[in-house]
Amino acid sequence: MRHSAVVTLTMNPALDVTADADQVLPTEKIRCRAERYDAGGGGINVARFIHALGEPVSAVLAAGGSTGSRVIDLVNAAGVPNTPVPIGGSTRESFTVNERTTGRQYRFVLPGPVVNAAEQDQCLDALRRAAASARFVVASGSLPPGVRPDFYQCVADVCRRADARLILDASGGGLTHVTSGVRVLKPSVRELRECIGRPLDTEAEQIAAARELIARGMTDAVVVSLGSQGALVVESSRSERVPAIAANTVSGVGAGDAMVAGMVVGLLRGWALGRAVGYGTAAAAAKLQTPGTSAFCLTDVDRLFGNSVKTGSESVIISS
Repeated sequence: MRHSAVVTLTMNPALDVTADADQVLPTEKIRCRAERYDAGGGGINVARFIHALGEPVSAVLAAGGSTGSRVIDLVNAAGVPNTPVPIGGSTRESFTVNERTTGRQYRFVLPGPVVNAAEQDQCLDALRRAAASARFVVASGSLPPGVRPDFYQCVADVCRRADARLILDASGGGLTHVTSGVRVLKPSVRELRECIGRPLDTEAEQIAAARELIARGMTDAVVVSLGSQGALVVESSRSERVPAIAANTVSGVGAGDAMVAGMVVGLLRGWALGRAVGYGTAAAAAKLQTPGTSAFCLTDVDRLFGNSVKTGSESVIISS
């Protein structure tokens, strides 16, 4: 694998299957059409999207079985250099059905295979080699069954020793066991709520919770994704709200990963975090307009971002 400015880690990849159906009804056979297959999982999506944005990136991923082989083939076809770590279990599938009569989207996500301790160590070794020359490491997605709860802290330790900045987009127990070493943490409001253990109903409470994680030494900054409301960018001494960019939605799958990809590309360019997140929201808006988890066009992202800058809707300073 060639050296890249960004390395992504995906412990729980998926073969993303997307199809259309007229209507989804219980106990009925749902006749599907227009199926497509994409390599999925948080870090894989981020890598594909960074590649689409024209920056050098490589992917480390755990993969097993015939499904894992299919995912590797799709990552190769996307032009992303990668290091697959073989595992004994079979890589999962995720299934999304677009109901054409209502516009609703149904997403079915499996937990993934058990990854044993030796396989986890092999993944960390592969990441250690890949991160040696990287500026950023993006660890994204759920942890599969069997992975030790503090695995993402082990990833943070690898990044610290490699002098690579860690961007962490994780959920569940994988997030709650991280104590240090993160450059930017990107939780949703729900994930932030689970990490803090409070409702966080207001923006002020969300900012305070993010600053609490910063004060603990867990991370330097927190980007709270708010879905259609954009994102909150929180640092120790300032915070700002970055609005979402309106888009006609074809598929919402992977939009959060697109936001991470755009943010990392902005950081690679030396931008301030708020502006980088603004570029991420443009990437997310462009992703919403593509089917399945397919990548967007770079020109669409740049156009959407340029329009947000021109209209002055790039961000709103909340405190400094």
